[in-house]
Amino acid sequence: MAKAVRIYEQGGPEVLRYEDIEVCEPGPGEVHLRHVAVGLNYADTYFRNGTYPIPMPNGLGVEASGVVLAVGEGVSNVAPGDRVTYTGFINTLGAYSSERLVPAAPLIKLPESIGFETAAAMTMRGLTAAYLMRRIYSFKTGDTILLHAAAGGVGLIISQWAKLLGLTVIGTVSTDAKAEMARAHGCDYTINYSREDVAARVREITGGEGVAVVFDSVGRDTFMGSLDSLKRRGLMVCVGTASGTIPPFDPQLLAMKGSLYMTRPALADYIADPVEKAELAGEIFDHIAAGRIRIQINQHYALEDAVQAHRDLEARKTTGSSIFVI
Repeated sequence: MAKAVRIYEQGGPEVLRYEDIEVCEPGPGEVHLRHVAVGLNYADTYFRNGTYPIPMPNGLGVEASGVVLAVGEGVSNVAPGDRVTYTGFINTLGAYSSERLVPAAPLIKLPESIGFETAAAMTMRGLTAAYLMRRIYSFKTGDTILLHAAAGGVGLIISQWAKLLGLTVIGTVSTDAKAEMARAHGCDYTINYSREDVAARVREITGGEGVAVVFDSVGRDTFMGSLDSLKRRGLMVCVGTASGTIPPFDPQLLAMKGSLYMTRPALADYIADPVEKAELAGEIFDHIAAGRIRIQINQHYALEDAVQAHRDLEARKTTGSSIFVI
């Protein structure tokens, strides 16, 4: 019998239920997939707690890797036996499972050089890093960026990619251990935000100029400090709200702080075009296969331990990537 983690109401980690499920034959455009590893992402907590409203009951998880068992009518991009990975949003909810039906369209064939666990740990994070580094800003060698949550899964990938582009990386972290990990993955400077003023330290590091780009996945708690860290006409990239959503503000604030730019991108809009998704996936896969970017998997959970996994994630006890191993 296949297993899955499902929710019947939105709330805290305690609403997660580990239970038996039945997987039917795939319908038109669907694939029956056996999972080998499943990604744990902060976005999963938003689906669980109601930040992202979803119909009830429902599954959780939007990223996994595995093997195709069967395909439905009209599926031509994959075949039984193919190794695949996927990520998405509403259309891929239900990844917290040992087997499932999933739409064929989001599936990406997995190169033999990429293992299942690596794929589950980096498909969403890797594609996110890819569009942030290749689509958001025209970086020049010598540019300086500020990267919040530098020891997280996306942060560790961005740091390594930034060094390939010749950038200087300032990363924020909450502990000395996370600072050490961030530096080991490419951060030139680290700022412990639990005891340092981020904006003041950024100005000190940059000789008063500020950074070209801020990647801020924290949200409410870091928003003003991020703006104050930017140089004139710098770019604020809001990529997450781990501490809560950003309060409403007058756009005049951006002018007052140096004619700043601001964007709130979403991965879904950068992988909606199959050609662009293939380009971004190809870039991150090539970097990983060549050893230019390493994927750090620091937490492994069993699917039945999803409650603890969510507690650890929200308590910021995790570093790098986290996965469920089936």
